[in-house]
Amino acid sequence: MGISMTPKKEDKFAFGLWTIGHSGRDPFGEATRPPIYPADFVRKLGELNVWGVSFHDDDLLPYGSSVAEQDKIKKDFRKALDDSGVVVSMATTNLFTHPVFKDGAFTSNDPQIRKYAIQKVLKALDVGAEFGAPTAVFWGGREGVEAAGSKYPLDALERYREALNFFIGYIKDNGYKMRMALEPKPNEPRGDTFLPTIGHMMAFIETLEDPSMVGLNPEVAHETMAGLSFYQGVAQAIWQNKLFHIDLNDQKIGRYDQDLRFGSEGIKDNFFLVRLLEKTGYAGPKHFDSRPYRSEHGDGIWEFAKNSMRNYLALAEKARAYDADPDVQAAHKVSGHDSLALPTVGGYSSDSANKLKQEVFDADKLADRGYFNERLDQLAIDHILGLK
Repeated sequence: MGISMTPKKEDKFAFGLWTIGHSGRDPFGEATRPPIYPADFVRKLGELNVWGVSFHDDDLLPYGSSVAEQDKIKKDFRKALDDSGVVVSMATTNLFTHPVFKDGAFTSNDPQIRKYAIQKVLKALDVGAEFGAPTAVFWGGREGVEAAGSKYPLDALERYREALNFFIGYIKDNGYKMRMALEPKPNEPRGDTFLPTIGHMMAFIETLEDPSMVGLNPEVAHETMAGLSFYQGVAQAIWQNKLFHIDLNDQKIGRYDQDLRFGSEGIKDNFFLVRLLEKTGYAGPKHFDSRPYRSEHGDGIWEFAKNSMRNYLALAEKARAYDADPDVQAAHKVSGHDSLALPTVGGYSSDSANKLKQEVFDADKLADRGYFNERLDQLAIDHILGLK
């Protein structure tokens, strides 16, 4: 293919402690794999030339562990980071596992639980800052309802906003070099989740006290669960300068969250997603939020990690070949693809509006043209399948 499938640090690939290190537990079965100590996880990432590692607070420092235990874990983790050259790419907070969050965290009907959730985040932000995490991700997994009448949604959104504004103030007050990224998901574990899609999240961000500090961490599986094109959603996030972080995995439409290996299902959408990230020069982490099959064990889980990166690199090479293909360039010309980058009328003025109103258009004649999109679509398939 003309390119190495071996990752480089500059690719900025990253994995969370909960991804490759997932125990294989699911709603119907217990763990099938032993846990991996965080420092050991980092060293293995270093061997694979992975750039970054991320963690929930409870991934790194188990809930209920003593101060002495936490100090040892952090010391070992720091040494592994220094020895391997792996960096902490993102930190987040677990606000979904403990039963206390069964009615939500920031949007729980119990104000004491809301306070506890905010406190938990403040401590997680401290740990993230300690290890130099540039981004704090917020996934509202329990922020939602099963019973529609259980929460007045306007009140829930106000409490959600209150919490995020509090974190903005805390990060600024402490001088942390950190931005926040919100992660939408339509459902699961809640029946209906607040702020379920990229569009919902972007609208919500604009209501915050400092929208410049808050962006998105969209995930392939989550937008696919909503039946939407992840590629189109990410494109809008980039256009609005809100793509702070991205979770790469895969998902079958119409299923609950699967966290499949990136590039294993939605090949065409993934192809255009990778092309978009490469073409626009996205410089953030390419974070694989996916889990090995429950049946995998030992070296198999690390094969999963290697293949996630391999698939991205392969799609990036396919995308470069597609853009360089004279047939694609010719099809673009015929379709008018490149003219979309040109202004249509420019900025408004009364003079330009009056002139436009005087122009004569023959809608029937304009309708006669074809765009030959079938050709473009097949050219993409040809490149993906290796036919070109």
